[in-house]
Amino acid sequence: MGILSRLFSRVAPAPQAVRRFDAAGGGRRASTFGAFGSTGPETLAAAAPVRSRARHAYANNGYLRNAVDAWVAEVVGAGIEATSAHPDTALRPLIDAAWKAAAAAMDAEGRTDLHGLTAQMVRSCSVDGEAFALIEESAEGVKLRQIPAEFVDESDTRELQGGAYVAAGIEFNSAGQRVAYHVRPQRPTDLFPGSYQSIRIEAADVLHLMRPLGPGQVRGVSWLAPVLLGAADLDALLDALLVGTKTAAMFAGFVVDPTQLGQAAPFGEATGDVGDISIEPGVVRILPPGTDIKFTAPQQAADGVGFAKLVLGQLAAGLGLPRHLLDGDLTGANYSSLRAGLLPFRAKVEQFQYHVVIPQMLAPLFRRVVTHEWLTNRIDLPDLPPAFAAEWLPPRPMQVDPLKDAAAVKAQMEMGLTSRRQAVASLGWNVAELDAEISADREREAALGLNFTTGGSDA
Repeated sequence: MGILSRLFSRVAPAPQAVRRFDAAGGGRRASTFGAFGSTGPETLAAAAPVRSRARHAYANNGYLRNAVDAWVAEVVGAGIEATSAHPDTALRPLIDAAWKAAAAAMDAEGRTDLHGLTAQMVRSCSVDGEAFALIEESAEGVKLRQIPAEFVDESDTRELQGGAYVAAGIEFNSAGQRVAYHVRPQRPTDLFPGSYQSIRIEAADVLHLMRPLGPGQVRGVSWLAPVLLGAADLDALLDALLVGTKTAAMFAGFVVDPTQLGQAAPFGEATGDVGDISIEPGVVRILPPGTDIKFTAPQQAADGVGFAKLVLGQLAAGLGLPRHLLDGDLTGANYSSLRAGLLPFRAKVEQFQYHVVIPQMLAPLFRRVVTHEWLTNRIDLPDLPPAFAAEWLPPRPMQVDPLKDAAAVKAQMEMGLTSRRQAVASLGWNVAELDAEISADREREAALGLNFTTGGSDA
């Protein structure tokens, strides 16, 4: 073939390598991946069965319960506090006092306060994938009543006039905004849902706490979804290891006759029937001629414990928390490893607090309480919108070495990298309330002749 023929030939040379995304290719390895469509329909189809299994796992699996409770403890702790950020500093104490009074009596059932309700909502959000609460307003103030997720009618999906629609019990307008929730009128103690018509409740009176997986998601999916199958396999593995350990503890021996003559009676007995021979400590048995004894030695999985730890690590990764918060095992842990493991987890906690809990639950409640206090003339406000501004103070996470952290904060303040207000807020305190408490302490110490700053007494 000539040069021109080779240049203009349409026969392409064989490629030396194939370029592609392996995850987009076919073959045996790719067959292990399933298909996942749009987030909205997928989550609607999976929400109810996953929620049922997640509730069972939380109720019966100690590891998963410990993991969920760890999330709740880190997110809520003793409670996420709010302090007014009104431009008029004189009005801030009035708004703060009204909010604290309302938060203390927020539970419609009268069993806890807002902090307790927040913990319950976060727990339901993690196990069920979502949490719902109804806002009830009366002369007594604003109350909150949590309802199970299945009370919002998941079977109610239909088209409405003007482009509006209902998806899994949540009504949207033509602009895709949530305008109402369709709630079944049933008691939490009912075993089976009734056939009553759902009640339409305005979206302003419903709190829906949910951490979405993707755009278009309407209902939540349990956080335990990625680990439910792994947790079930771990339970089976632990049961097998337990049975193997019990079997290994059943120490037994068998007297055999290698000659197969059947003439040797065990241990000098005259009979030819081989019976049970007890094994006693400190006893030396003499076997008859032509006999031997063998002991059972059940084989356990030598790597069973190590494999169980590997599975626990997978469960912890699926739940987004350090493994020691799942199983409580601190073997080999030190200050550096604990801190390295906790820092990314606390970043996730902070993200969930400020991106989900506060905007979906606490901030709407704060606005509702301030509005109620303003409408009932309990707070005299010149203008309402500025009163909605608030600074949220999550609980201070427990520190591995508080002294080192305090020294770091002090160094940051001395270098001008943070303010005292921010430092106090990081501890979960309101700087104005803290200063007032310190001032009151100093006055009381002076009146009593005490001086705790030097550790002595001026009496």
